[in-house]
Amino acid sequence: MITVSALYRHPVKGFTPERQDHLVVQDDGRIRGDRVLAFRFADAVEPVDDDGLDAWPKSGGLALMDFPSLARVSATYDAEAQRLALRAEGRLLAEATIDDAGRAELEEAITAYVGTTPEATALEREGALPLRLIGDGRTSRFQDRARGFVSLHGSASVGAVDAAVSAPVDDRRFRSNIIVTGTAPWAELDWHGRVRIGDVVFDVQRPIGRCAAIMANPDTGERDARLLGVLTRQFGQDEATLGILLLPAEGGGVIREGDEVRVESE
Repeated sequence: MITVSALYRHPVKGFTPERQDHLVVQDDGRIRGDRVLAFRFADAVEPVDDDGLDAWPKSGGLALMDFPSLARVSATYDAEAQRLALRAEGRLLAEATIDDAGRAELEEAITAYVGTTPEATALEREGALPLRLIGDGRTSRFQDRARGFVSLHGSASVGAVDAAVSAPVDDRRFRSNIIVTGTAPWAELDWHGRVRIGDVVFDVQRPIGRCAAIMANPDTGERDARLLGVLTRQFGQDEATLGILLLPAEGGGVIREGDEVRVESE
């Protein structure tokens, strides 16, 4: 039997995910509380609206793709209180509500932190600073793709990658919302049609092409594994791919850790 083994949301785009015991899938195909905030470069464009749905590229602000040291920062977000806490290596960098004063405190703290990392020089370019914390803390709008999507991968696929390299590789590197067990490695890439997870029915969209973010160790923030090349060379992929994208077929709902996963139709 295929079951949900872990669930994650990413309250701040490009930062470490928060593990959850359940996720609310919205009718628009996004996870409630996922990517509701982002740290934007001063010269980056505001998020754009594409047919009523937002999308915002990673290049517009802080993200693991270019700032792997962000993996050491944990972001904990209380959506009801609209309060964000940022911690690195067990140390509180800042905790504040996302009103104007709180945003300024959080911006100052993350700017100072990045300034201590190997990526500090990236903030020296004209137009990078000051960083701005954007987002209302409620609307899930900072996805890379206009439709947003829910992401899923099988833990066995990650296990196959882990076995192929010397560096430790676990599910967190791939930043999926839903992790499942009970499948063979790479089996989810062959899913088509509809998938039922708990009470939510999804249409399978397509595999997920991966970027440099997966090379960052989620504990150390170091790029310790050239996983893009591993996926293409050692696993024979044309494009570095792991996991699939889903959209709700019949409206949203709640999915929970331990839910059964059923591939229903072609």
